Amino acid sequence: MNAPLATPLRFDLQGLVDAIATAPADDSLNNPLTAAQWDALAGYLQPCTLAQGQVLFAQGTQDRTMYFVENGSLSVHMEDAKGRLRLALVGPGSIVGEGAFFSHQPRSATVQAAAACKLWGITPLRFAELSNRQPAVALGLAMGAGAVLAKRLGNRRRRVAAT
Repeated sequence: MNAPLATPLRFDLQGLVDAIATAPADDSLNNPLTAAQWDALAGYLQPCTLAQGQVLFAQGTQDRTMYFVENGSLSVHMEDAKGRLRLALVGPGSIVGEGAFFSHQPRSATVQAAAACKLWGITPLRFAELSNRQPAVALGLAMGAGAVLAKRLGNRRRRVAAT
């Protein structure tokens, strides 16, 4: 007899959905999903909170998790020979980590909380699982994140902010 599958934890993503709907930045995530699809996605995302000044990930690391910003702000900066160079501030309704998520390359910049933040992360493994179980949700998410990446790459000033 097979053991029953564990039911994944489901989190309330309404704060994230609201942040996406009201995000003012031109490179924010446009809402790519329906309410039912957000509900399906909830079991695949992990919540993450950062205190002001805490580093989410460092330039050069191999982690490929992509993060959705519900609240707070994140500073994206590179380390060069003379120190730090701020590339962008990312706020609610946007994402960070999309560059490494799609490219399989090390992180191109360091991301640090400029203010306390609530984020939602999805790892490549959880995304693969989502793709198998909820392909329409995974496609919507990938298209939304791809649109943010394309906007950032198309903007010379923010091009290197694709983390």
